Amino acid sequence: MQDTTTQTALKAQAKRLRKALAETGTEVSHSRALELVAQSIGARNWNTVAAQPQPSLPTWHIGQRVSGHYLGHAFTGRIHAASARSAGWHRLTIDFDTPVDVIKSAHFSSFRRRVSAVVGADGRTVEKTSDGKPHLALV
Repeated sequence: MQDTTTQTALKAQAKRLRKALAETGTEVSHSRALELVAQSIGARNWNTVAAQPQPSLPTWHIGQRVSGHYLGHAFTGRIHAASARSAGWHRLTIDFDTPVDVIKSAHFSSFRRRVSAVVGADGRTVEKTSDGKPHLALV
C-alpha cells in the first residue's frame, strides 16, 4: 500500500495527479493538485496538511498485542491488519481474545470477535458513543 502519511508522499501523489489530469487534457497547477490531494484525505486545504507535525513510523503493526475498551467493554487482543491513513491516523483490525458483546440489552446479545476502526496517534477513534466515550480506545 502507498504511504499517505507524510508530506513527501502527498506531494508525490499530487505530482502523479497533475500528470494524470494533463494526460486527459485538464491542466492544473502543482498548487491546485496539492489542494485536491489535501481535500481527498479530509483536510481543508494544503496549509492544514503542511501545519501538521510529520508522523513518525507507524505505532501499530500486525501481530501487536493491544488492550483497551471497545464500546465500553474492556478487551485484549492482537492486531490482525494495520494501514496508515492521513497523517497520524491508522486503520486497525483487531481480533479480540474473548468476544465482546456490543449490545446493552438484557434480551439479546451480539458478540464481536473482530472489529475495524480508524484511530489517531492516541489510539482513540473520533466516533463516540452516546455518553461521549470513543468507540475504540487503546491503552
